[in-house]
Amino acid sequence: MRAFLRTESGSALVLLGAAVAALLWVNIDQSSYDDLWQTVLSVRLGDWAVSLDLRGWVNDGLMAFFFFVVGLEARREAELGELRELRRVALPLLAGLGGMLVPIALFLAFNGGRPTAQGWGAAMSTDTAFALGVLVLVGPKFSDRLRAFMLTVVVVDDIVALLVIAFAYSEQIDGKALLVAAGLLVVVLVVRALHVQRGLPYAVLGIAMWLAMVDSGVDPLVVGLVMGLLAYAYPAARVDLERATQQFRLFREQPTPELARRARAGVEAAISPNERLSQLWHPWSSYVIVPVFALANAGIPLSAHFLGHAFTSPVTLGILVGYVVGKPVGITVTSMLVTAVSRGRLRPPVGWGSVGGAGAAAGVGFTVSLLIASLAFDRGRLAEAKAGVLAAAVAAALLSWAVFRVIDALPAKTKAKALLGMSATIVDLADPVDVERDHIRGPVESLVTVVEYGDLECPYCGQAEPVVRELLRDFTDITYVWRHLPLDDVHPHARMAAEATEAADAQGAFWPMHDLLFEHQDALRFADLVGYADELGLDTERFADDLRRRAFAARVASDVDSADLSGVSGTPTFFVNGRRHQGAFDLETLSAAVKAAGARAALTS
Repeated sequence: MRAFLRTESGSALVLLGAAVAALLWVNIDQSSYDDLWQTVLSVRLGDWAVSLDLRGWVNDGLMAFFFFVVGLEARREAELGELRELRRVALPLLAGLGGMLVPIALFLAFNGGRPTAQGWGAAMSTDTAFALGVLVLVGPKFSDRLRAFMLTVVVVDDIVALLVIAFAYSEQIDGKALLVAAGLLVVVLVVRALHVQRGLPYAVLGIAMWLAMVDSGVDPLVVGLVMGLLAYAYPAARVDLERATQQFRLFREQPTPELARRARAGVEAAISPNERLSQLWHPWSSYVIVPVFALANAGIPLSAHFLGHAFTSPVTLGILVGYVVGKPVGITVTSMLVTAVSRGRLRPPVGWGSVGGAGAAAGVGFTVSLLIASLAFDRGRLAEAKAGVLAAAVAAALLSWAVFRVIDALPAKTKAKALLGMSATIVDLADPVDVERDHIRGPVESLVTVVEYGDLECPYCGQAEPVVRELLRDFTDITYVWRHLPLDDVHPHARMAAEATEAADAQGAFWPMHDLLFEHQDALRFADLVGYADELGLDTERFADDLRRRAFAARVASDVDSADLSGVSGTPTFFVNGRRHQGAFDLETLSAAVKAAGARAALTS
């Protein structure tokens, strides 16, 4: 169950289940469905009160947390992902805008000059969870760069959609309440500048801002996005991890409540606020908030008469054509134009086939589309809009599946080019591989180079070692590089073990010693190391002397320095063709990364 809940396809299926449940409910007993979501809930404090029906609390309240998660993801991509290089932002940003403008134009082509034209916003926004879920289900298995491209496009989509909601679909604006909200935002920025880590002040200020925005007449969802964008994202620094270890050791020696609090605070401080908040709120957003929104908004009574009327309605047809035709055309054509105008300097991180398949998946507009439809339309027109949104979701998913199946049928080289493209990848490895210095297994030159920063005493590195061996057996053309990163604060014998492998290397036995130490991770004291040297037939006197005088300390330290330059703080950390490998290091995951890197390198070589 945990594995299922970690997948995008899992959240998409839960969302789909909630939408189906809403349709079944409203068609079995429409009165109970309407009565529940129209129930008014009021919160009163003295003369001040907020009164909304349950659907309003879901749409304006719970959905603020959805946009909070969107803001967290956007900030993380800007700090750590594809958006951290400015030149890589322009194309997906423009593709996202193109993927909104073309659907709007198609919607207005059906509704121009009619009162229904005010609903243009319902045809423009992609559902992030659904679209990424579709890509996981129908797209290529090695889709990290495709997911990053898609995520960038839909983040732009969500931000623009929220601005449209806030200003195009807001009621009469109260300037005083808006100024109060702005003042509270200034307070949030001051608190953030003071490096306040606790979440309570931000939660209180965020709720106050939300209430002020409710009174202002501007849609309060913008508060969630702003608060998410303010959350710092950064990799865990080794100095912070070492400080956390020291705090835990103090607690281990004196298990008092005060030292427990310090240890907990030290561990939390080592992880960026963005990561902590994402871990907390992403599951709630994906598996509770968005499904509840679907349950509250996707219910439309279906009948032959209604369907016949809806699919001749300009509202339904405008939304359906806008999403199914406008989204893929807008994203793909805009990407092509940007690439042509920039003369290839700006290009998608994937091939044109992937861009087209992702553009088709982007036609799944659900959450924000239903939200805007509920603001733009009433009753009959709203039901027509919902019918268009639901039909577009099904058609867009099928279209995306068809695009990728066509690509699968192409010859291998053409298929790889269509999926992967020719763009250069971001290089995260700051210190390039040096065949004169680095320890290498496999061919010195190959299409794929895997660099591992490891600790010989680390149990996770011990788990990864047989996976690496099997990977090298399966892919004989991989260049594998080992670099030392002894974590002194948690593994007291790791640095001496690393120096022992270098002492063995001086006698031509680095890899035999490396392998032997992984077989005996629980016995890495000086006498043990000398015993292993004797077992390998080395000159034990020379080996022991090298260890005692730490002859190779500088060599190990140079690897540690290179790890710091690349932002590596834990082990094992892998780089595949210079790009940091994110996620699990099981054989299936690493093999997929190697295959993708090899296919991409073959195209650009």
